[in-house]
Amino acid sequence: MKSQIFFFILFVFLLINIPNSFSQSSLQLSTNSKVYSPEHNLQVYGKGLPEENLIMRIFAPDESIAKFDQITTNNDGSFNYSLLTWPEPSINFPYGTYTVEVISTEQNGISQKIDVKFSSTTDLIEVPVERFVETLVFAPETAAIYQPIRIFVQTTSDGLLVGTEPTDLLGSHIDLPSGLSISLSNSFKTLHQGLYFTDYTPQEEGTHIFHVVAFNQGTTSHGSSATNVLSQDLGGISEQIIKLNSILDETSSELDVLKSEISGFDSTLEQASNKIDESTGTISTSVEYIGEASSQLNSLLFPIIASIGIIVALQITIIARRR
Repeated sequence: MKSQIFFFILFVFLLINIPNSFSQSSLQLSTNSKVYSPEHNLQVYGKGLPEENLIMRIFAPDESIAKFDQITTNNDGSFNYSLLTWPEPSINFPYGTYTVEVISTEQNGISQKIDVKFSSTTDLIEVPVERFVETLVFAPETAAIYQPIRIFVQTTSDGLLVGTEPTDLLGSHIDLPSGLSISLSNSFKTLHQGLYFTDYTPQEEGTHIFHVVAFNQGTTSHGSSATNVLSQDLGGISEQIIKLNSILDETSSELDVLKSEISGFDSTLEQASNKIDESTGTISTSVEYIGEASSQLNSLLFPIIASIGIIVALQITIIARRR
């Protein structure tokens, strides 16, 4: 008998509390449109618990809170609230995909979200309500082997920087020239919201491809960049070119000095040639004078020699007669 009374009380208790437990997890959210343009009103409506405090938030495309408000539901739990009149687009309210969220303060913090589009037109066909995530990878075009390089990654949603912890947001790897792949998923660090970087030291020559995948609010985006790794970087080549230019400048200066010296040597050679010409003329004149003197000497010596010959002949004759 006591056990029957116990089960009867338990059954009544469950009948009373089961509906309450279902009602405590009741939260509904709707909006009056999916696409909005400036000056249009964003009306949110739905249902929660009777006279429940609800938190209303609007998240911009970069996941920052663009609007925050708090309302109280009606006696039957319903609510209908004008949350925002869309302003003209600006830095704080650019065109893009926004998220409307309602949070219950009495139902263990449960929430409901709806994505809406802020655009220049409200045509659903031309402006679908979707989130567009873009991933850009920045890596140097050339690098040197065994020299560290820095790779940057930028993630945007509808043109605005978005992102959380890089370990939750990014997945990445490197395709090496040898065909192997190296994971970089846990090496990125946050530079700014939506901007990340990592340092990598190449161990092979050739083309390295950096591939990054971003995952944000159920949407993925891929980005890639390539770096050609050389045996020497452009900085070293540039230093060699600068050194070569300095050597060429010194050589040019020395050539200018040599040219000036050669120009002076040309004038010296010209003077020497003129002097040689003058000396040659003088020698020629001296030879002519010597020739004339030789002729005169011959004319003087010829009679003397003839006289001597005659005297010798007479002496021979006289001696011959005596014998």
